[in-house]
Amino acid sequence: MTRLSVEMLAADTVEPITSAGHAQLGVAVLAGIALIVLLITKFKLHAFLALTIGSLALGAFAGAPLDKAIASFTTGLGSTVAGVGVLIALGAILGKLLADSGGADQIVDTILAKASGRTMPWAMVLIASVIGLPLFFEVGVVLLIPVVLMVAKRGNYSLMRIGIPALAGLSVMHGLVPPHPGPLIAIDAVGANLGVTLALGVLVAIPTVIIAGPLFSRVAARWVDVPAPDRMIPQRPSEDLEKRPGFGATLATILLPVVLMLSKALVDIIIDDPTHMVQRVFDVAGSPLIALLAAVLVGIFTLGRPADFSKERISRIVDTGLAPIAGILLIVGAGGGFKQTLIDSGVGKMVLDISEDWSIPALLLAWLIAVAIRLATGSATVATVSAAGLVAPLAADMSTTHAALLVLAIGAGSLFFSHVNDAGFWLVKEYFGLNVGQTLKTWSVMETIISVVAGGLVLLLSLVI
Repeated sequence: MTRLSVEMLAADTVEPITSAGHAQLGVAVLAGIALIVLLITKFKLHAFLALTIGSLALGAFAGAPLDKAIASFTTGLGSTVAGVGVLIALGAILGKLLADSGGADQIVDTILAKASGRTMPWAMVLIASVIGLPLFFEVGVVLLIPVVLMVAKRGNYSLMRIGIPALAGLSVMHGLVPPHPGPLIAIDAVGANLGVTLALGVLVAIPTVIIAGPLFSRVAARWVDVPAPDRMIPQRPSEDLEKRPGFGATLATILLPVVLMLSKALVDIIIDDPTHMVQRVFDVAGSPLIALLAAVLVGIFTLGRPADFSKERISRIVDTGLAPIAGILLIVGAGGGFKQTLIDSGVGKMVLDISEDWSIPALLLAWLIAVAIRLATGSATVATVSAAGLVAPLAADMSTTHAALLVLAIGAGSLFFSHVNDAGFWLVKEYFGLNVGQTLKTWSVMETIISVVAGGLVLLLSLVI
């Protein structure tokens, strides 16, 4: 979120839409979140509809006029989609290009060719982290599962020894490292610096993925010793291609937006003069929109052309890449509407007052709120947008680094203990041929380790920076 948009948002929300006291607001928040949880878990309502209804109910429970509650919701939805929606779309296009061109398979095959024996779990973490950078979690799972199953089958490896590191790499990227939707939503909500959040996210992600991936996989392999199911080994995208992009070109394309955004953050720190020409250039080139747009345009030439894709096929890839994200965009937008309703109702100030009275560190409070919503709804995205809306006012007096750590605390909490109300739980269960108990002992424990380790590292970092 730009400084201007933050100021505009602040100007729009100076006057709360209700004069309810803390007690009524507290009840309204609990009732609104409970309604969202009930609609998602009990009635299986789509998260977009549940968030919309919950936002309006929150306003009503807080005593706000319905027209003002509607205005808050639509304002938040519009600003969130405007700020994050285009980035999600560009990320989806890049991910689709990466998969269909065989670029993802090229990275996988190149790394696996240099790995064997004890290094294989570490290779799977590296593959998942690189491939997972521009991809949504579910897309990354579908893309990497064939590789995990084939490696386990052909190399006679334990499925958990290979699978857990890959899932850990994908999950950590999904929760902690922009330009994934979750971190972007939280960055937008609290007004954090994207470059700083990206740098700190990578710093937290590395030890987290090592502990939850290769190290925990040793334990998981002893707990659950199952073979790779033959029936779940699907065809890889590049098997139908005569040619595919090179390893170097593919890797450079994937890392281009990350390099641009980190360069912007570095230049901002070194020069620290908004009028300086170099900083102005990097402010543009390193903005998320330009960085991702550049990666997509470069990817058309570095990924599409080497695979002999025609202009028509590239156009179809863009179309098919955008289609699956409609639901995600609506959920993200409705989450932004819920966040704005929370802010305009005065809930943010209530949370600020409570945190001061209870002396709970803001980062721990953000993590706990995200954990509670994640456990209740099963959705990391819903947990992120709801927690970000609740704790956003806490970032007002924070330094740039601590605002970034607030985003990471929310992201870490949103990954806590995936269980039967999470679609990812069932995706992993079916692909790996596990029963519910085995999935809880492997996937669910892995997610909890990621959440706790990342949350702990965030708290430690807050003490030293």
